[in-house]
Amino acid sequence: MIVTTSETIPDQSVAEILGVVSGNVVQSKHIGRDLMAGLKSIVGGELKGYTELLADARNQAIARMLTEAERKNADAIVNVRFSTSQVMEGAAEIMVYGTAVKLKS
Repeated sequence: MIVTTSETIPDQSVAEILGVVSGNVVQSKHIGRDLMAGLKSIVGGELKGYTELLADARNQAIARMLTEAERKNADAIVNVRFSTSQVMEGAAEIMVYGTAVKLKS
């Protein structure tokens, strides 16, 4: 499946718009990563544990969006966007959404 942040796909025409598809994950902090992040914040630098945690959450959200698009028999998802928000103290949501389309053959 083609997934793009652009509104169009080069050399392709949209035959039908199938609707908005999305995927989200609410991820909480991990006590072990919190301890390491606290230590790292003293000396500075990337908090790799959190980087990995958010990358995994983002990939899971994308997979959920793809599953929804596949259920609609989409060929592509265009105009893909990401959004994050804090749901509660220590927990964040990552959402990805876009427009599922059927391409002309």
